[in-house]
Amino acid sequence: MGIISSCITKVSALRKCEKSGSEPGTWSGSVRKDTPLDDIPFTVFDTELSGLDPHKDFIVSIGAIKMTGSKIHVSREFYRLLKPAGEMTGKSVEIHGLTPGELEKKESLERVFPDFLEFIKDSVVVGHFINIDLNFINASLKKLNKGSLTNPAVDTHFIHDWLYKHGSEFKSHYRGASGKTDLFSISQKYGIAVYTAHNALNDAFMTAQLLQKFLHFLKPEGIRTLNDLLDIARA
Repeated sequence: MGIISSCITKVSALRKCEKSGSEPGTWSGSVRKDTPLDDIPFTVFDTELSGLDPHKDFIVSIGAIKMTGSKIHVSREFYRLLKPAGEMTGKSVEIHGLTPGELEKKESLERVFPDFLEFIKDSVVVGHFINIDLNFINASLKKLNKGSLTNPAVDTHFIHDWLYKHGSEFKSHYRGASGKTDLFSISQKYGIAVYTAHNALNDAFMTAQLLQKFLHFLKPEGIRTLNDLLDIARA
């Protein structure tokens, strides 16, 4: 290979690295804003954490499940336990039941990220209080020089609040909103089976069932497209 050809190859490779390093590439914009609710590709996900500070705490597991509109694809799931990126406290172990010894031989978040980013690619991500999860995901991506997620994000907590204020059929059916809005309490309120221990995949499945119920009540209130949904519940 000549000097010029060699340089061109290296420059091309460098540009590819810079491009892949600056942005995860999880959203191409292929899903139109006027996509009907029934056709929106969703990825509902949840993380288990060592604490709530994204600057010093870390992710210990990620769980996600696919949906198309209100249809939950139970066979299309993602679940990974992660090697701790720091010291785990007794309180965090008590909450999610994952011990340091159990996680020590698992893969690091850096090794798991490519699979997770591929799983959520070109889908609208959904979570309950999803900004907590997004803060940790994006803080971790930043440390790896990977930018941040570009997927549209929807919060089931915001959908619930909107329906409680504007959903006449919803309020009539359920006779008010849940007094507590954490995932366990709100799931119990709306007849979804609740698992006693925190588990990222179980929590993602509960959130998916919440979204499924809420989507049913959004259509009568004129929320019919992705753009409408983002107007009321964008995280």
